[in-house]
Amino acid sequence: MSTVLSNFKTWKHFLADRVTQAKTIGLTEETIANLAFEIGSFLDEKVDPKNEEERVLKELWDVGDDEERKTVAKLMVKLVGNT
Repeated sequence: MSTVLSNFKTWKHFLADRVTQAKTIGLTEETIANLAFEIGSFLDEKVDPKNEEERVLKELWDVGDDEERKTVAKLMVKLVGNT
């Protein structure tokens, strides 16, 4: 996982692949967003940001409440869906 997180472009590609897989097996957008929120929570608690982009995301995550964090998670899913 740390290799995937060392470069933001690599992380986005990894996340895009996971989102594609989730859609392929029939997960709804809401379920994917909920999973993204859970992953974001895990990363916030357990992983030190490896680059500037991740640091910004962590800072946004840390100042947000749960609804705002869910929005960040949805936006990350949307971002990688457009790559």
